[in-house]
Amino acid sequence: MTRLQRMDWPDNGTPDLPPAFLLAEAEVRLAAVRTALAGAGYQALVIYGDREHAANLHWLTGFDPRFEEAVMVVTPGDALLIAGNECLAYTVVSPLVAAGKVRTGLCASLSLPSQPRGSRRLWEWLDEVIPGGAKVGAVGWKWYGAEELPPGADPALALDIPAFLADPLRDRAGRVENATALFIHPGQGLRARVSVDDIARLEFSNHMAASALRRMVFAMQEGMTDFAAVEAARIGGLPLGCHLTFAMGDTPGLSGPIGDRIVKGKPASFNIAHWGSNICRAGWMARGPADLPTAAVGYLEDFVYPYARAMSDWCGMMRPGVPGGSVWTMIHDRLPPEFGITLNPGHLIGLDEWMSSPIMLGSDIPLASGMAMQMDVIPAHPGWGSTRMEDGYVIADEGLRDALARRHPNAARRCAARAGFMRRVIGMEVPDSLLPLADTCGIIAPWLLDPAQVVVL
Repeated sequence: MTRLQRMDWPDNGTPDLPPAFLLAEAEVRLAAVRTALAGAGYQALVIYGDREHAANLHWLTGFDPRFEEAVMVVTPGDALLIAGNECLAYTVVSPLVAAGKVRTGLCASLSLPSQPRGSRRLWEWLDEVIPGGAKVGAVGWKWYGAEELPPGADPALALDIPAFLADPLRDRAGRVENATALFIHPGQGLRARVSVDDIARLEFSNHMAASALRRMVFAMQEGMTDFAAVEAARIGGLPLGCHLTFAMGDTPGLSGPIGDRIVKGKPASFNIAHWGSNICRAGWMARGPADLPTAAVGYLEDFVYPYARAMSDWCGMMRPGVPGGSVWTMIHDRLPPEFGITLNPGHLIGLDEWMSSPIMLGSDIPLASGMAMQMDVIPAHPGWGSTRMEDGYVIADEGLRDALARRHPNAARRCAARAGFMRRVIGMEVPDSLLPLADTCGIIAPWLLDPAQVVVL
């Protein structure tokens, strides 16, 4: 029977420092990009990145633009990384640049406003490396379907890169197509599967975010400001994957701290996200049902408990070969419309908090070994507020699990311990193919002022 049980949250120790991104790994990725380029019939691939949309560029090179924008052009025989005034020297962080496998160029127009502009122009760099009249693929951070465009428009020509890059590309090339799906399509994208080294990096990120969220939750007390609560998290030094949120009462959920104070009887939600992780929880600033307003009566029995059971079913479906559409259907069967589930119940995660998702209505894209999945099922109700158990996982077949155990045995051990806790203590259905990346996996603590009360099935 689903109920609350008082317990300590698990602590499986601090992961080892994640493996560095080295030249051999980067060369494999560059070769894969060239293979994809040829397969799509492109003579050149142009990858755009800025502070928020750097995931594809970083995956390939280990470099992400800071303050500025950057453009990389890959051809069958050349690779050029174009950066601005402040980032040009930083490009050496890429093992490909450091080894001379990718050359660099300065384009001051990629820099901040009012900085010196005395450099080669962007179109001059493009003219040097892209053959005239070529078929070119442009990689931003999303692609578009025909239903999103005016009637008759070709989705392949709908670019998601800035006009200052798109215009000279179209002037130089014979055809410029949106090629973002080469990187992030949930079925075939280059980034849609992770390696054993990636799993170790993801685990480190999830641990950092989950540990910070745990410190924050157990520090919460009445009268504390939301700023003080976030200070108690002691967030580590990893880059943020998305904006930190902390919202109470009627404050919109994507808000950060605003100086609001914790008082009993308010719903709340918050998240801490680094590159490769997003640990999020929601519940009530309360110690028990007596602290809830009348509109929230039944919160546990009618909202939290069904959600927890549905999340157990979600875990049970995280097996290679399960169609993404089946997961969508299951969640909407278990959680009817009053739960307010509007977005995909689960998606791929990387440096970007949301890469793409095989879990869509009617999707026949199968879940696959190597998918880094975010359990991101977000209910919302006008009276009950929300509840949440949002953490990171990796789907791994026996071969990938064995490879992880050989190369990163401590990471494999911690993932197995977390899965064991979710099965034995929480009572969730967790197949061998699902690797939980954080010690918060399986934890729903609906009363945020007494978080030792945890839902068990």
